[in-house]
Amino acid sequence: MALTDEERSRLADIVRLQPTKNGELQDAWELESGSEVHQYLENHLKEYYYRDDDSLIRSTAEANDLVDVEPGIEADAVAKGGAPETIRVPELEARVFEVVAGPEERSQSVVAVLNAVREAYDLDPDVDEVRRALRSLERKNVVEVVYRTVPTFRLAVERDAVTVEIAE
Repeated sequence: MALTDEERSRLADIVRLQPTKNGELQDAWELESGSEVHQYLENHLKEYYYRDDDSLIRSTAEANDLVDVEPGIEADAVAKGGAPETIRVPELEARVFEVVAGPEERSQSVVAVLNAVREAYDLDPDVDEVRRALRSLERKNVVEVVYRTVPTFRLAVERDAVTVEIAE
């Protein structure tokens, strides 16, 4: 099946962002709802993606070969519950990874991570963007959630155990 330029571009987003959710693709593709994402996937990219046991969207091996981007994670490591050696993430996720509490430190709230990003970098994301970044890093097995009064976050691995590449 020959892909249009739009389909190839969106497939590249899936490869780059995996494991991902409808909401992340909705933001990336500027669609109105998660239902629109689902319809697009089913109507245009059905052969090139699947949902894992946690209902996260992942690309097939064929999809990885079709697009000229590096997968967001090494599938084998994460599938086995481990942390990947390399992650390819948007700039905000890379910055969040750099400032979130380490594995032996007290976990931080989303607002604390937001303030750390603002203090360390010339970025001014909103709290929802930071929350999405933390949850995306959690799905990649490099950040863990600690439930206290509110969900808090810290690294699940040593910072230097993972190479973080910024995906363009």
